[in-house]
Amino acid sequence: MRREPRPAEALTAWQHPFLNVFRHFRVDEWKRSAKQGDVAVVTDKTLKGAVYRIRGSVSAANYIQLPKSSTQSLGLTGRYLYVLFRPLPSKHFVIHLDVSSKDNQVIRVSFSNLFKEFKSTATWLQFPLVLEARTPQRDLVGLAPSGARWTCLQLDLQDVLLVYLNRCYGHLKSIRLCASLLVRNLYTSDLCFEPAISGAQWAKLPVTPMPREMAFPVPKGESWHDRYIHVRFPSESLKVPSKPIEKSCSPPEAVLLGPGPQPLPCPVASSKPVRFSVSPVVQTPSPTASGRAALAPRPFPEVSLSQERSDASNADGPGFHSLEPWAQLEASDIHTAAAGTHVLTHESAEVPVARTGSCEGFLPDPVLRLKGVIGFGGHGTRQALWTPDGAAVVYPCHAVIVVLLVDTGEQRFFLGHTDKVSALALDGSSSLLASAQARAPSVMRLWDFQTGRCLCLFRSPMHVVCSLSFSDSGALLCGVGKDHHGRTMVVAWGTGQVGLGGEVVVLAKAHTDFDVQAFRVTFFDETRMASCGQGSVRLWRLRGGVLRSCPVDLGEHHALQFTDLAFKQARDGCPEPSAAMLFVCSRSGHILEIDCQRMVVRHARRLLPTRTPGGPHPQKQTFSSGPGIAISSLSVSPAMCAVGSEDGFLRLWPLDFSSVLLEAEHEGPVSSVCVSPDGLRVLSATSSGHLGFLDTLSRVYHMLARSHTAPVLALAMEQRRGQLATVSQDRTVRIWDLATLQQLYDFTSSEDAPCAVTFHPTRPTFFCGFSSGAVRSFSLEAAEVLVEHTCHRGAVTGLTATPDGRLLFSSCSQGSLAQYSCADPQWHVLRVAADMVCPDAPASPSALAVSRDGRLLAFVGPSRCTVTVMGSASLDELLRVDIGTLDLASSRLDSAMAVCFGPAALGHLLVSTSSNRVVVLDAVSGRIIRELPGVHPEPCPSLTLSEDARFLLIAAGRTIKVWDYATQASPGPQVYIGHSEPVQAVAFSPDQQQVLSAGDAVFLWDVLAPTERQVPTLSCVCLGPPGPPETLSPPSPATKASPGPPQPARQARAQDRWRTQRPGPASSPGSRSPSHVRHLHHGWASVPGLPKVAMGTCPPPASGGWLRLKAVVGYSGNGRANMVWRPDTGFFAYTCGRLVVVEDLHSGAQQHWSGHSAEISTLALSHSAQVLASASGRSSTTAHCQIRVWDVSGGLCQHLIFPHSTTVLALAFSPDDRLLVTLGDHDGRTLALWGTATYDLVSSTRLPEPVHGVAFNPWDAGELTCVGQGTVTFWLLQQRGADISLQVRREPVPEAVGAGELTSLCYGAPPLLYCGTSSGQVCVWDTRAGRCFLSWEADDGGIGLLLFSGSRLVSGSSTGRLRLWAVGAVSELRCKGSGASSVFMEHELVLDGAVVSASFDDSVDMGVVGTTAGTLWFVSWAEGTSTRLISGHRSKVNEVVFSPGESHCATCSEDGSVRVWALASMELVIQFQVLNQSCLCLAWSPPCCGRPEQQRLAAGYGDGSLRIFSVSRTAMELKMHPHPVALTTVAFSTDGQTVLSGDKDGLVAVSHPCTGTTFRVLSDHQGAPISTICVTCKECEDLGVEGTDLWLAASGDQRVSVWASDWLRNHCELVDWLSFPMPATTETQGHLPPSLAAFCPWDGALLMYVGPGVYKEVIIYNLCQKQVVEKIPLPFFAMSLSLSPGTHLLAVGFAECMLRLVDCAMGTAQDFAGHDNAVHLCRFTPSARLLFTAARNEILVWEVPGL
Repeated sequence: MRREPRPAEALTAWQHPFLNVFRHFRVDEWKRSAKQGDVAVVTDKTLKGAVYRIRGSVSAANYIQLPKSSTQSLGLTGRYLYVLFRPLPSKHFVIHLDVSSKDNQVIRVSFSNLFKEFKSTATWLQFPLVLEARTPQRDLVGLAPSGARWTCLQLDLQDVLLVYLNRCYGHLKSIRLCASLLVRNLYTSDLCFEPAISGAQWAKLPVTPMPREMAFPVPKGESWHDRYIHVRFPSESLKVPSKPIEKSCSPPEAVLLGPGPQPLPCPVASSKPVRFSVSPVVQTPSPTASGRAALAPRPFPEVSLSQERSDASNADGPGFHSLEPWAQLEASDIHTAAAGTHVLTHESAEVPVARTGSCEGFLPDPVLRLKGVIGFGGHGTRQALWTPDGAAVVYPCHAVIVVLLVDTGEQRFFLGHTDKVSALALDGSSSLLASAQARAPSVMRLWDFQTGRCLCLFRSPMHVVCSLSFSDSGALLCGVGKDHHGRTMVVAWGTGQVGLGGEVVVLAKAHTDFDVQAFRVTFFDETRMASCGQGSVRLWRLRGGVLRSCPVDLGEHHALQFTDLAFKQARDGCPEPSAAMLFVCSRSGHILEIDCQRMVVRHARRLLPTRTPGGPHPQKQTFSSGPGIAISSLSVSPAMCAVGSEDGFLRLWPLDFSSVLLEAEHEGPVSSVCVSPDGLRVLSATSSGHLGFLDTLSRVYHMLARSHTAPVLALAMEQRRGQLATVSQDRTVRIWDLATLQQLYDFTSSEDAPCAVTFHPTRPTFFCGFSSGAVRSFSLEAAEVLVEHTCHRGAVTGLTATPDGRLLFSSCSQGSLAQYSCADPQWHVLRVAADMVCPDAPASPSALAVSRDGRLLAFVGPSRCTVTVMGSASLDELLRVDIGTLDLASSRLDSAMAVCFGPAALGHLLVSTSSNRVVVLDAVSGRIIRELPGVHPEPCPSLTLSEDARFLLIAAGRTIKVWDYATQASPGPQVYIGHSEPVQAVAFSPDQQQVLSAGDAVFLWDVLAPTERQVPTLSCVCLGPPGPPETLSPPSPATKASPGPPQPARQARAQDRWRTQRPGPASSPGSRSPSHVRHLHHGWASVPGLPKVAMGTCPPPASGGWLRLKAVVGYSGNGRANMVWRPDTGFFAYTCGRLVVVEDLHSGAQQHWSGHSAEISTLALSHSAQVLASASGRSSTTAHCQIRVWDVSGGLCQHLIFPHSTTVLALAFSPDDRLLVTLGDHDGRTLALWGTATYDLVSSTRLPEPVHGVAFNPWDAGELTCVGQGTVTFWLLQQRGADISLQVRREPVPEAVGAGELTSLCYGAPPLLYCGTSSGQVCVWDTRAGRCFLSWEADDGGIGLLLFSGSRLVSGSSTGRLRLWAVGAVSELRCKGSGASSVFMEHELVLDGAVVSASFDDSVDMGVVGTTAGTLWFVSWAEGTSTRLISGHRSKVNEVVFSPGESHCATCSEDGSVRVWALASMELVIQFQVLNQSCLCLAWSPPCCGRPEQQRLAAGYGDGSLRIFSVSRTAMELKMHPHPVALTTVAFSTDGQTVLSGDKDGLVAVSHPCTGTTFRVLSDHQGAPISTICVTCKECEDLGVEGTDLWLAASGDQRVSVWASDWLRNHCELVDWLSFPMPATTETQGHLPPSLAAFCPWDGALLMYVGPGVYKEVIIYNLCQKQVVEKIPLPFFAMSLSLSPGTHLLAVGFAECMLRLVDCAMGTAQDFAGHDNAVHLCRFTPSARLLFTAARNEILVWEVPGL
């Protein structure tokens, strides 16, 4: 039974389950907290986020204090305080806590490494807290070690006071964090969280995992305890009573339960009981510790089905309370000994164990993400709102708040409520959303509507909140509800400061004896409100902190039952009260119009239904006798009134109510109506769970959501059609479309309630079991019952079919089991067996289970304590398992609740039991394989296992739990909330990519992890701490990397006319090792091991395609060392996206080496200059990154290897080119060696810390060096025959160099090594002695690049400085001592971005340098110059346009630049730069009277400005401001004398480019951004309109308008208006497809359109015939469109990084790759010889052969 919270718990409910202290008290604003001294916000690289740094020589003078004043109190009641901090190296730190006991005594509790010993007084406790490396025992006091790690300090405040002062903990009053430390955050909670779990024995203990918000990040494959420290004080092994010991004179140890502890004489790991310490001491391993042998502990007791078990509740967090006292100590000792951790102990002292070990958690975390919700309402159906912009609807679905975009069907969610949402309110600017939940005491939340973040959570003074209303500004929130006595209560809150860091304050409260059904704040005065109810309409006012109300004189209408009210705003928007009227409706059909100023009824009308003779529908009249229409809701706009009534009609009336303008009939009573802000749409909700809106322009009703009106009992999914079936207590069976979440069918039975449902695997049929015992089959095509069988006498409890669809099984509450043959549609009963299934078992989706191969059937029966397994075909009993062990918690036998089969290959049968366990059995022998204890306090009705056996899904009360099933030592489940009622069913979708859960509603979750667990690709050897060299063994051949599996193919819809060119069968790679593929031919052929080309795509044939890549404009500035240049051979290569570009610096000719599936990160050229290696990251379709090895002379890819699962950070060839070293990024941390003869893996190792660079010693091929976080690692390669082993030596960076990380390295003259740091230092190492003997400050920013040759050193930094240093004297200083004065700077150049790559000649006189700005520079030190070689845009390229003569082209970008290029050489000629603005669109003027000097560029910017640039004079001629918002498109008229521009609000402006005047604005598309404006000469005379130009405008709402214009005569006429349908969701690859249209160059009567339509296609529309004449299918939604002027070619770009070229004359298509991102732009040149495509900031220039 669920324990109801006590009143004291209810007051602190807002602190559960945990409280983020820094966020709640807004530490970053320093209004409710204080800082003193050196306190700053810095970025920590380990945590990858912002932390607070507190430093200073005096701890008491440098601190953060909460709260700000000592007279205030935090009032935090959580039992546990979690401090996430890291001591600064070699410094002291202090943490002070002021804790208040229940008798209001304030005690200061302090922790510090300053304290030598534990001290205590009646009001102060001092604990030494020492974190130190494991060294011989010494005094506890000491500075923080140099390698101090991030620590989670978990303080049990209740036990601290109880053990040491014998007092009861009340609350935490204040906190002071003093120097010197880094602190991430503080948290309080009543739960004991586990940051990490280690050891298989922990899998059987109930634990509570650390919430994601509190957890430290752990890179993939690493152990939490290898990076962090967990200190729990007092530790769990010290048990204390639940209340103080009365009159006790014993020391604190006297209150311990269990045997008395014994002291240890020295700090060693032991399996014996230890004497507890009051000093929290944590140690990190030292080099000498690895050789010590830990004492062997006693075995941890195994728990089996036949063993008596104790209750292991996790109500107070994880612990060993279910074990005997000796087991408690053993468990701790086993954990400590296994991890090799030593604990310092003192007499009469307790030691909190620092938990070290390793455990593999979920990847990623979380593994589920809510995608969609099927449902509406819950507590009621009156809460549905429009957003102020009318683009979305906000409504509750039980405990979830849903925001639904009405045009796209996309949903987003506000999660946090634990019960059904009873009220909603949204302010007028869409900034604040208020919500209240139903169950008392009512908890309210204020949300940031734009981000979905909960700004504050507070308890309402009302017991239950029924209604909420915001003022228009959002500064006032009013609520109506009931107090605990049932009286009506009105509360006004001030919310104006919430968004600024303030709190919600109660402004006024009032009780009233009048009934209140609706309450609104007026729009004209935020201090005035109105309410209505039974016989009452009242006007309210807030003044002087008091709410007062005054009744409206209703006269003869004083007895009416009023249900809703609405204000009517005057058409002129007058804010005066005299301009506003109040409309009130009643259940009797009356609508009263009330003057708000005079408080009198102006008009009273009554709506009555009458039936016209012979008419099929009733008509409406006013003021007639008879029963009125029961009006439940109304909404008023300036032009009409929308009325919803209980007869199921939504009616629209004029404000004089003379006649009905429009009506819509619903399937149930209308409970709520709401007119959109623009007055064009009317939202309506019904009590039967329907939500939709009526479009007044098109007179079409759109259904937004449908819902069951009672809990959902079961669900089933069908794979081929993508459909979902649900059965509910509302006696309906509903079929849903999983893609759109829209209802397709509804089967209702008034007498027989459905209980179970399943689909036929192959036919469009589903089966349903009913409470009468009937089992019926339904046809999805005919929507009717096919066959019915009534062989059961009780309600059907289970229903399932075999995977092949041959057999169907059902069970009932009377214990019978039925078998059916489904080989044909007229299925029939084969067998009925009585007393087989457990009788009286509740209906459950997991009552019956069929194995994945269809051979076995399992169920609970014949008793609750047994599980039976049968042959599915013969129904012969194969196995019966008795699971009835004694449950000590409830003194009853354990019983089975649900069953589930795992994959056939595993042979597992999972059983959930009433004692909250999941037992895994062998389905053949019945042997117990494993057990998951403490799954949930309540029995589990449904469970399922994914196809790859990785995830176990469990319905656990109102939550969903996901277990990592494949990990034996599972760290515990991930728990997902959202349901307000118990979850009845959970299931994976057929493709395993989604999860569905059903209870109060149906939730659809995306699975964020791949369904197949990736096997590690490298044999990793973990390195220990600094110490003597260790020999690393080479991996076995079986550990070579293998490519990931191909992704499932996608199929495109094709039409008869269109045919596609298919590639021939790919050649087999033969018997080669899967870790690499040899001899790959350059081109577009598919690579074995990579994802196959999707169905519906058309790669070009091997003989050549319609396009040939001619040039690449741009350089990937976000790579590193991704450019190589050899002056002696002239070889020059760099990367741009997925391409390796090889360019001749003399002629500018380019070669393009393609094949990578993701952006290339780095390059390496062999010393012989014959081989180039390129590495790319992991793409969304591949599990591993790629390294391609290219033959420089032929440009062919010779080898393909898959070394790492993360991005490759660096590549390097050995001096003899026999080895290639690859370095993984900071997540992978893997170093691998490959033999270049066969490119087989020679050796690999896992690095203990992030490494930033690697290099071979050019003078010794057997030595290489890595630099990283505070360490230089030297590697020696030793070869014995064919085997290569590694010896490692790690040297720490001296303190004199600084605390920065080493970021770059290069070898100098033997034996020197130069290293750059993140703080701008360059340090020099003697590699023979392993010491740093010299350092100097080389720059202000991090040194990212170092190059050495002769006696000169080049350094490049993040500040863009490139410096040349003379370092010839450094070799002499190695023996004489340091002296930076012998190093001097010769030259310095400042470039346009951080330096990321460089190559110089041997004399370092000239070289090529790459920067993050996407620029490659040629540098000459002799001349002191830098010349731009390659230049691309910094940001996304928005447009490409061409000059009329096609001699030049121009591009614009979000970096604010407009660049003009010479088309023949693609060299930059002119650049126009506007600072702090984005250039969003561009147009080149057409030929004007044959005068090229008048060529202009029109550029539109984000601030709404339009600039005209003269190309010949390279100057801006004019700047105008035709739009108030950002421009989206611009075009010239055919004569060049007029400019048309569109903006994101849907306005089209027509301006003169010479004068800057805007003489016309078209608002036909207002409300949706203009995506395209296309202008052409009007050639077709059949259009029936006048004009010289024909132009179109396409907007984001899938509408296209076509116009004819003659601007010289100021004539513009609409020719056609096209609207295209919009599907529920159209987002592709994270991009929303635009609406694009263009005139057909080869036929002036045709128009082509692409957009987010119902189908992925190009629509061809004939302007003369006024109809769609053709459709061209596409594989994906189009992101860009261009039509060739000279041929019938059509170019389409996709978000899937693909370009399609369509021959509209032949009906064929070819696809081309090469881009690394969505192809958002494609443009043919006027001659159609070239095609430009752009993805992000990279531009590819394609040549169209044959033109």
